[in-house]
Amino acid sequence: MKAGRPRFVLFDLDGTLIDSALDLGAAVDEMRHTRGLPRLGAEHYRHMCGAGARGLLKLAFDLTPQSAGYEAMKEEFFQQYEGMMTLRTCVFEGVSDTISALLTAGLGWGVVTNKSERFAHPITTHFELFKTAGVVICGDTTPYAKPHPEPLFEAAKRLGGSPEACWYVGDDLRDIQAAKAAGMVSVAATYGYVGESNDVGEWGAHYEINTPLSLLNCLALA
Repeated sequence: MKAGRPRFVLFDLDGTLIDSALDLGAAVDEMRHTRGLPRLGAEHYRHMCGAGARGLLKLAFDLTPQSAGYEAMKEEFFQQYEGMMTLRTCVFEGVSDTISALLTAGLGWGVVTNKSERFAHPITTHFELFKTAGVVICGDTTPYAKPHPEPLFEAAKRLGGSPEACWYVGDDLRDIQAAKAAGMVSVAATYGYVGESNDVGEWGAHYEINTPLSLLNCLALA
């Protein structure tokens, strides 16, 4: 599909702009260690990082939200992660150059993540990259989280544009679902935490990119 150039490009955070897998994995692995279980290694959890605490606790302890004690384990994970969330996390290679190209072309940009403000604000404050972001919408900024389109609507509103003037880039099916529901052009970032079990082609995204800089080709900025 060929789409007109947008006024704004919105991005998911984890697995799209930043690689936070090692900090997320280390946090849940430390929980295993304190219980006398062998560490699996932070990299072991990479493919589940897009699923947040739910996916990581399932992989580490075979816990689900229906399991007894799940909420306590989730809060323990949050506290563990809070103490290490910028130790190994980094901006994906090519992201900074991509954002610079957007700004040079006169496009605004922002972040829409399901990560709560408790974590997203300290992380985005930590990295110089986000100083030029026009908006950062978190999982608890609105009453809804992706795949509901409301966070994307809120981002467009705060940027002063219509949803149709925005593209949304993310590495999870719910990102594409949210973009479609909001009437935005959707871009699937296959370099993120997609996992081998996902067939991105079935998501129905308008575009797929395998590196951050590939977005510039979709926007005809390369």
